[in-house]
Amino acid sequence: MVDTALVSWLLDSDPALRWQVERDLLDAPPAAWRATRTRVSTEGFGARLLALQDDDGQWAGGAYFPAGSSGATAEGQPWTATTWALDSLREWGVDASALGGTAELLAENCRWEYDDLPYWGGEVDCCINGLRLANGVWLGVDVSGLVDSFREHQLPDGGWNCEWVEGSQRSSFHSTVNALKGLLAAGDGTREMRRAGEEYLLRRGLFRRLSTGEAIVRAARRPDGTWVQARRHPGQVWFEVDVAAGEASKWLTLYGTRVLRWWDGPNG
Repeated sequence: MVDTALVSWLLDSDPALRWQVERDLLDAPPAAWRATRTRVSTEGFGARLLALQDDDGQWAGGAYFPAGSSGATAEGQPWTATTWALDSLREWGVDASALGGTAELLAENCRWEYDDLPYWGGEVDCCINGLRLANGVWLGVDVSGLVDSFREHQLPDGGWNCEWVEGSQRSSFHSTVNALKGLLAAGDGTREMRRAGEEYLLRRGLFRRLSTGEAIVRAARRPDGTWVQARRHPGQVWFEVDVAAGEASKWLTLYGTRVLRWWDGPNG
């Protein structure tokens, strides 16, 4: 059971977070959490970000970086361009119908900063392609070619590395996580690839502290059941959706509680 006071604190949130609390921590009936999820496109974070979409289907005029940007700077990665906007909307639970015509507009108007490649054709970076794959599935785009690309570039140790184009033969934890998220969204036909990638992550053992072997997620939980924002990724955002470093984060508390509830449960 999740503490009542903790649940009340989490429920006092934007619909993008609230529906996930209802579904994953409270086991609410589907009709209840789906009703909350429907609100994401019309109020709060989801509605605000949808309203910032340009007429050509893009956000900030670019695929991965805003138009005119030279990329990540000392101030950090800009998080306002199309790929990041789509990723947020999808993870917040916005229904694809709220973005009617977006897939077609991006096919016509959006190009990757790398070699001016077409947006739905994908990039060479598997982290970027993981996002593109998940968003393509969500918006109903044919992504079968990109699935084949992940199969082609899976490394012998089971994972992926964004530096494969430079000849790397050793997988990256970060790259593999992003690849697996995209492949999970793609579903059918990706299970064998995913299992190999998951085994690579398990061998790395990065979910435990090197010094004690203690599970990192559980160790970071405070006595009141919350998780604190340790740091924020720097860079430009459209608007804030989380707390400053040092404060208790509802998003992190949702994620951490969800993980431990699964781990300690019958299927963990």
